[in-house]
Amino acid sequence: MKNTLYPLKFQPILKDKIWGGEKLKSLLNKDSQLSNVGESWEISDVEGDTSVVINGNLENQSLKHLLSTYKADLIGEKNYKQFGNKFPLLIKFIDAKEDLSIQLHPNDELAAKRHNSFGKTEMWYVMQADKGANLIVDFNQKMTPELYLEHLNNKSLPNILNFDKVKAGDTYFIEVGRVHAIGAGVLLAEIQQTSDITYRIYDWDRTDDFGNERELHTDLAMDAIGFDMEDNFRVSYDKTSNHSNPMVSCQYFTTNYLKVDNELQKENTFDSFVIYICVEGEAEIKTATHSEVIKKGETILLPAAISTYQIVSEGATLLEVYV
Repeated sequence: MKNTLYPLKFQPILKDKIWGGEKLKSLLNKDSQLSNVGESWEISDVEGDTSVVINGNLENQSLKHLLSTYKADLIGEKNYKQFGNKFPLLIKFIDAKEDLSIQLHPNDELAAKRHNSFGKTEMWYVMQADKGANLIVDFNQKMTPELYLEHLNNKSLPNILNFDKVKAGDTYFIEVGRVHAIGAGVLLAEIQQTSDITYRIYDWDRTDDFGNERELHTDLAMDAIGFDMEDNFRVSYDKTSNHSNPMVSCQYFTTNYLKVDNELQKENTFDSFVIYICVEGEAEIKTATHSEVIKKGETILLPAAISTYQIVSEGATLLEVYV
């Protein structure tokens, strides 16, 4: 017999990265023995990195198993028709102690042809940024493939990149093909398609302990880069309390900003799961049969079958995500 579905929490999957730091442990209370924790994968169905439930009757069951058991009850009818037993989103927290590599992601078509994968459209919400920290998004001038290659070959790529100084709350939408990197000193939440395909084009000439540089994907990247994209990556949004304020809405996900300082009645009318990422404070999410607390640095999945629920808080800030 199937268990009744309820708000699900998952064991974070922590990733040791050459550029990672301590903030996921010190600011978001992630438990790890790793020295350079760069990423916490909060909800993942990436092959080899599938999330596992840590609360309630479904404890120790994998997201993959839940999908094959509960199907549309977990993710919604239209999502199940489109994605089948593949969860469509990957939710992460990222701590960049050092600059990440300059990179971009292929679109669905290229990713399917080359890697049997989804593309990787994503968005960033900055949770904390050291003084002077920046994100790199796009070029700082009109770009051509010839000019790009000239700078790439001369190791002067940073000269043509756009650096934005950032602070907590800044939000960016990173479409496929857009050149980007997270700068040193930035802690952020990332919402993206379920894909781990990244084309690295420049890595600041870094080497590992053995003097080896990380692999670059110069050739693969050439026909994946958007050289002439619109300058529309900075996201502006309202912050009205106790209201779902639209941030990003694309074919892959919708994300709203939700500051709760009351008891909020919510209704799921989206035919989709709803994910809440707590970026400040803490909140209690109550359904007819269950109650679960979500604190800063935690993520919770509400199955599509849950139609009504309450969120109670005295000042939590949540990102509300669905497909």
